Amino acid sequence: MRVFNYSAIRNQKWDSEIVGYIAAIYKEAGKQELYLKQRPYELEKLVEIAKIQSTEASNAIEGIVTTKTRIKQLVENKTTPRNRNEEEIVGYRDALSMIHENFDTFPITKNYILQLHKILYSHLNNPLGGHTKNVQNYISAIFPDGHSEILFTPLDPLQTPEVLDRICEEYNKVIGKMELEPLIAIPIFIHDFLCIHPFNDGNGRMSRLLTTLLLYRCGFYVGKYISLEAKISKYKDLYYSALRDSDYGWHEGLEDAVPFIKYLLSIILCAYRDFEDRFAIVEEKLPAIDKVRKAAMNKIGPFTKQDILELCPSLSLSSVEGALRKMVASKELERKGSGKTTYYVRLK
Repeated sequence: MRVFNYSAIRNQKWDSEIVGYIAAIYKEAGKQELYLKQRPYELEKLVEIAKIQSTEASNAIEGIVTTKTRIKQLVENKTTPRNRNEEEIVGYRDALSMIHENFDTFPITKNYILQLHKILYSHLNNPLGGHTKNVQNYISAIFPDGHSEILFTPLDPLQTPEVLDRICEEYNKVIGKMELEPLIAIPIFIHDFLCIHPFNDGNGRMSRLLTTLLLYRCGFYVGKYISLEAKISKYKDLYYSALRDSDYGWHEGLEDAVPFIKYLLSIILCAYRDFEDRFAIVEEKLPAIDKVRKAAMNKIGPFTKQDILELCPSLSLSSVEGALRKMVASKELERKGSGKTTYYVRLK
């Protein structure tokens, strides 16, 4: 059986890229704490946006989709699910809400991970919700050209409960004794979780929920305001590449987790920098047109009305639409496409 010793990881030497990521994340986390004290009300609006984006993106990665209108209604608990996809979506909503509201009382143990998985499947008639896998599963990827590929064969079902227990024990030991930097321990735990692939279904979504939970418990709250799941979805190809590079030799304990560590740290840092951009717009008391103009200047390349709404959570849809119309009329922006495919490009 695979042996785990997280304490030994502290002796590993990390390259300048990883050290740089960690330093930058701590710096951004310090800024976020200051921002939250200055504008708590305005920033609460980012929480609702992030919940919707996280629920939508994490499910979409697995091909579980519905319309944007339905996603918003389901996350806000203003409607009931109509089909299996929507039942899975509200399960994710409930699991994410549990983390948001109770992360500090949610220990990292096998039983609590099983409980979280049960919540994920609570709206489905699925007897396997909350139980580890009973058949061998595989990590596979579907690529842009449509072909699928098995990336890795996870741990077999018989060993799964014991090994899931073991990685929780190792993680809690190094975090509790401060033996290992949390921003190293978290990616390593998540990578091991994915290699174990402990459930028949829902492993990817569980890994993203656990990432948010572990970050919250270690004082990194960016996922509350900026969707980490949306970032992972946006850079999904890099995720599969990092996972593939880090999985080789895992069963023998010979893997190199560095590619996955770098990938996850880059996602966290990207989210923190997005948070800073959004705060820069929220903090100033500007007319709607000036807020939209500032948001547009923060975008590189084409952007949509939804992009601006996310950056300007205090503005209504009609205010954003009105400001965009004025900016098109003044030749600051060019409007392209039509209907749902409409996007904008800066001209100045």
